[in-house]
Amino acid sequence: MNLINEFKDPALCRHILEQIQAEARTPFRVMEVCGTHTVAIFQSGIKSLLPENLTHISGPGCPVCVTSDQEVGAFLNLAGKNLLLATFGDLMRVPGPGGHSLKAAQAEGARIQVVYSAFDALQLALSNPRDKVVFLAVGFETTAPTVAATLKIAREQSVSNFFVLSMHKLVPPALAALAADRDIQVNGLLLPGHVSAIIGVEPYSFLSREFNISGVITGFEPLDMLQSILILLRLSKQKQPKVVNNYKRVVADQGNPRALAVMQEVFIPGDALWRGLGNIPVSGLKLRKEYNQFDAWQVFDPKAPDIQMPPGCKCGQVLKGQILPHECPLFRVGCTPASPVGPCMVSTEGSCAAFFKYSL
Repeated sequence: MNLINEFKDPALCRHILEQIQAEARTPFRVMEVCGTHTVAIFQSGIKSLLPENLTHISGPGCPVCVTSDQEVGAFLNLAGKNLLLATFGDLMRVPGPGGHSLKAAQAEGARIQVVYSAFDALQLALSNPRDKVVFLAVGFETTAPTVAATLKIAREQSVSNFFVLSMHKLVPPALAALAADRDIQVNGLLLPGHVSAIIGVEPYSFLSREFNISGVITGFEPLDMLQSILILLRLSKQKQPKVVNNYKRVVADQGNPRALAVMQEVFIPGDALWRGLGNIPVSGLKLRKEYNQFDAWQVFDPKAPDIQMPPGCKCGQVLKGQILPHECPLFRVGCTPASPVGPCMVSTEGSCAAFFKYSL
């Protein structure tokens, strides 16, 4: 039996959907905070099948999208130096000051290489010993352990030309900021499966304890997401907020201790800037002082300029769930995947890109 196919079974999905329709008698707002969930919900057609009383919104779940303008400005400053930058492909087209991007910088002569992992970036440094290679590290708790493990290797091998610009973000502090914002009305959260595979269940416990909001850790197949929405509706009806692990085939309640250990060995939490959410205390990861020699912020001081979003761009409000992508005045007008104004239209996991692709 193919277990994944079971979670795509149309008959089972219809059965759960009927139960959702029966439970959703009053207005209910559910937010997912994972870019992969964003795409999966649109791709599967779930959003169009939900009852009118149930509103689905996307939150700050795309790591490229939440990278702040100041951070974009900083790595664009690095592109102007005599360095070799290694980056994930999505960052290439993120617009910064004046609409400039890494792709534009590359066309102007900057040396930029797309890689698929931090380890690839380290290999690039080993293959180019005369160059200073800087890896642009974005992502949540999912990717941070792999970057940490790569830095440990670099330290053990005394690699002197490899550096990391850490722009990593932590999901729970961002959820706390969202829950505390009175302008954001969310009744339940679909919690990210990938992140939860690393951190487990307990880091989300504050949601029910402090804010009376339920959260369900969920997978990425249609049945996963429909089951999790149904759980949220029933918890709300019972007035029993809690955090539920509905992805136990992947997520252990305690997370991944080995991944957490390597992450904590290399990184230390620090304040971080989030697009749309501003500065959130202890919501980012900085390199510990033992790794200062690899810290691009320390070594190159790339300055994070205080810049503003382009006029009319509502990417920040989309990330907070205050508006839907098509409510931005630039959506489909001045902002398209071919010519993005904001990062929500750049990344394949961005809400605006998903709305555009699936014609919602």
